[in-house]
Amino acid sequence: MALLGHIGRLSACLLAGLLSLPASADQPGKFDFYVLALSWSPTYCKQQGADANPHQCDVSKPFRFVVHGLWPQYERGFPESCPGAPKRIDRQIAVSMEDIMPSHNLVFHEWRKHGTCSGLTPEDYFDLTREAFDKITIPGAFRTLDKRGKAAPDTVEKAFRLANPGLKEDGLAVTCDRGELEEVRICLTRDLEFRACREVDRSGCRAGSLSVPPPGAR
Repeated sequence: MALLGHIGRLSACLLAGLLSLPASADQPGKFDFYVLALSWSPTYCKQQGADANPHQCDVSKPFRFVVHGLWPQYERGFPESCPGAPKRIDRQIAVSMEDIMPSHNLVFHEWRKHGTCSGLTPEDYFDLTREAFDKITIPGAFRTLDKRGKAAPDTVEKAFRLANPGLKEDGLAVTCDRGELEEVRICLTRDLEFRACREVDRSGCRAGSLSVPPPGAR
């Protein structure tokens, strides 16, 4: 009985030790693919109102789709705030991204949360972000929209697929916020080729119809 008690105590100690081991941390460069998140800027400006970033919303030529971020992804889930990479970046990088990421604070945030997991330098990460953005053709309807519209999420997805040959139904998702178009999220390989991503696709907006605010709406 004494031996059994000793074995039991030993097993309990081993189990406690295993449970106390830290989970493996996300590591820079260890991921499967990217998501390019494109935000419909008029929705952000309208919903944020007076709190919206003036460099994005109080401009003579309103923005349309802008880059929210280029996010490293696992097949399930995603890494964030990876260790080992610098947390601060040169402000000039944010200045250089203003035409597609008009908020400097967003650029700094995206680097800390997502860029640090890319395994790239800040300069290379934002160069890749621009390359990903340049790869995508924005459908004509969104380049010319000048009054409030309505569209089903599936219709928005179809417009992007038709404008971007090779982009498949299970390779993107449309998201919504308060009944309005929020983002289009497009899955890309590490070489920026279109690819499937069922987890991202399943996370899309379930609304039957979305309101699409025009540029300049507040």
